[in-house]
Amino acid sequence: MLPIKPILNSKKSFLLIAGPCSAENKKQLFETAQLLTKTSQIDMFRCGIWKPRSSPDSFEGIGKKALPWLKEIETNYKIPVCIEIATAKHLELAIKAGIQHFWLGARTSVNPFSVQEIASASQGLENISIMIKNPVSPDLRLWYGNFERFAKAGIQKMAAIYRGFATGKIQLYRNDPAWKFLIEFKRVYKEIPVYCDPSHIAGKRKYLYEIAQKSLLLDVDGLMIEVHPTPNKALSDKEQQLSLSGLDKLLNKLIIPSKNDVNTDNNTLKKYREHLDIIDNELFHLLAKRFDIIKEIALYKKENKIAVLQIHRWDEVRNNILQTATQLNMDVSLVEMILSLLHETSIQYQEQIIRKLSSEPLT
Repeated sequence: MLPIKPILNSKKSFLLIAGPCSAENKKQLFETAQLLTKTSQIDMFRCGIWKPRSSPDSFEGIGKKALPWLKEIETNYKIPVCIEIATAKHLELAIKAGIQHFWLGARTSVNPFSVQEIASASQGLENISIMIKNPVSPDLRLWYGNFERFAKAGIQKMAAIYRGFATGKIQLYRNDPAWKFLIEFKRVYKEIPVYCDPSHIAGKRKYLYEIAQKSLLLDVDGLMIEVHPTPNKALSDKEQQLSLSGLDKLLNKLIIPSKNDVNTDNNTLKKYREHLDIIDNELFHLLAKRFDIIKEIALYKKENKIAVLQIHRWDEVRNNILQTATQLNMDVSLVEMILSLLHETSIQYQEQIIRKLSSEPLT
């Protein structure tokens, strides 16, 4: 496990990071900071000043001239600020300006050479914090490797930011949430706090609530949300940025679960879990028996030269189970997904057995 420390010295178990997608001018930046610190309980002010864009004709940020503005915001409003960095030069310029909190975007975290360059430049900067967004591709080991690079450089204040994955497919959200990867990251790398970036997953304001609430129910440690005084006039990502009043409405609507340890003091929950453990144990014993029968079926099919896939039988089983699921008031789509997985796995298992028994070399 890596020696991770909190990025802020705060007793709060839930952190809210908010601010504009990008700094456009000093007036916009200060207006956002003033309203955010006055009306919302934000813990950190975020802002992009170097924007990695797909097209050189897109707004790529105003760069280093925003650094003294951000430092002034940090001093005047008593709120730490964080910015995205993509190169060692960005880090060097920000450190000279007195900025101490940073994040790496998905387009940077996917490239080990870029991450190593920044990690090497951070050597000796023990007071800075680094937040790392997941890479654009769903590679959890690559993501964790980024934290290892900074840990080797002596950085301990670190956190992860989950922003979904770019698939290139037409879908409801801008990025695929792929929640199973978030769950797996939290399971394997328990020492790293994880914040969710619902703005980049959603891509549109109307989906922000459902994404943010889903992530909170999956026990994330905070949210990073893009906010703009006049979102429709924003120079970048205007469709996913909230107005200041929109942020307040979102926060008032969200259910933020308690971080208290329910594993120790909640006797009711313990009883429910004990009951579930018994059912799960029985379920997997039944699955083991099911695959014992599938093995016998595979042997019989090989001996009698019968095709593994019997589509009429599968159709009959599927229809019967779905009818039973309806009678039991179960979620039919869930049952259908489980059925399909079971059938697909059964087919593969039979194929493996038959291939193994038929693996004599050709002469």
